[in-house]
Amino acid sequence: EYIDVIPDREAIARYGLTVRDVHRSAGWYIRVLGMTKVLERLKPDGVHAEALLSHLGSGMLIGLISHEGNDGAPFSEFRTGLDHLEFGVASRAELDAWIAHLDQHGVAHSGIKERGSSLIVTLRDPDNIQLELYALAD
Repeated sequence: EYIDVIPDREAIARYGLTVRDVHRSAGWYIRVLGMTKVLERLKPDGVHAEALLSHLGSGMLIGLISHEGNDGAPFSEFRTGLDHLEFGVASRAELDAWIAHLDQHGVAHSGIKERGSSLIVTLRDPDNIQLELYALAD
């Protein structure tokens, strides 16, 4: 089923992620990262095949896709391909707010790590895809 409006076809960033369960992953990205579902495609048997999510504030689009040949193994950044997705935030205070939000939703995270002039919080989605929130140190 398609939703009529796909915001900002000129989005700053578009990512496509292979996931094991589109419905589960879409729910997580909506609940935890505040994304909005703008498209959903089902297979003829009713199984979710693809969901397109948008972050309205930034214009970023993330496509979640299930593939028939997926062996069901969780993601690992140690294989060739994606290492992680990184999202910038404005300040340390915003990182602190994200930590409180992640704790509220029961999402495990690294806490704030300092890396040179950056502050980073690492977390993982339901398929173990590594995500990072970062801000420049004040």
